Amino acid sequence: MGPFQRWCRVTVVGPAGTEVARCDLEGEGSPDLGTVDQVARLALLAGRLEGHTTLGEVSPSLRELLELAGLYLEMEGQAEIREETLGIQQGEEEAHLGDLPL
Repeated sequence: MGPFQRWCRVTVVGPAGTEVARCDLEGEGSPDLGTVDQVARLALLAGRLEGHTTLGEVSPSLRELLELAGLYLEMEGQAEIREETLGIQQGEEEAHLGDLPL
């Protein structure tokens, strides 16, 4: 077993701009897709509370995983990866006559 490493600090901010919760995500070695799942679930929870999630002290390896997963979150003290933050969007795909069945 190796030493624990902090991957990031997650802050959930409520609709009034007040901090609702804060936690550190940490573990042995590098973060994995389970860590990305935890971040996404916290972001979904914040969205349900009409708030948002902010990440602080993000490790380079977690930042890379979040980019690969397409999760664009607000990160404290760092240039944002992209202007938009994580959001759930629903859409329907159009079917065309020439499309192959899935």
